[in-house]
Amino acid sequence: MYDNECECEYNHIPFVVKGEVSVALEIKCQCQCAEESDQDKYTRISEIIDEYKDKEGSLIQILHLAQGIYGHIPLELQKFIAQRLEIPLSQISGVVTFYSFFSTQPRGENTIKVCLGTACYVRGGKKILDQLIELLKVQVGDTTADGKFTLEVMRCIGACGLAPAISINDEVYKQVNPDKLQSILKEFGEVKK
Repeated sequence: MYDNECECEYNHIPFVVKGEVSVALEIKCQCQCAEESDQDKYTRISEIIDEYKDKEGSLIQILHLAQGIYGHIPLELQKFIAQRLEIPLSQISGVVTFYSFFSTQPRGENTIKVCLGTACYVRGGKKILDQLIELLKVQVGDTTADGKFTLEVMRCIGACGLAPAISINDEVYKQVNPDKLQSILKEFGEVKK
């Protein structure tokens, strides 16, 4: 077991590439086994900033690692990072809001992304999205009340020949229809009605 390996059922072991060597980072998962105070999280983020701040082009890496620790990148954390890096908040905010893998809100345990690229849209992607909105009782960008699902859209999943497609936690599901959607969601437990 690695020193930083989470003891929950998911066994999270995050890695980062330094040069040509992958090394395990001291990042804990966001489950109950890794409860730590915001102050502890900010201390760890500060250590990461100290390690990367003098490396050109490291902002995305810092934000990625910060999100791994904090779970998302709220405005307060953006301000903290901007202050520590001595760069404008607008620069941090611009990067966080530009890239879809960053989130300013807490995400659910499972992230569902519905492809609305041309092929998926024409073959029923919008209907799949509407069905998910109804089933999950959330709008795009929101997380279910039980914290189980976050619903997002994306422009192309790369499975145009097998549209419509969705991804859940980066696993792609192709040729999704209403019946198939129900069975896919059951893989992740009961959807609260």
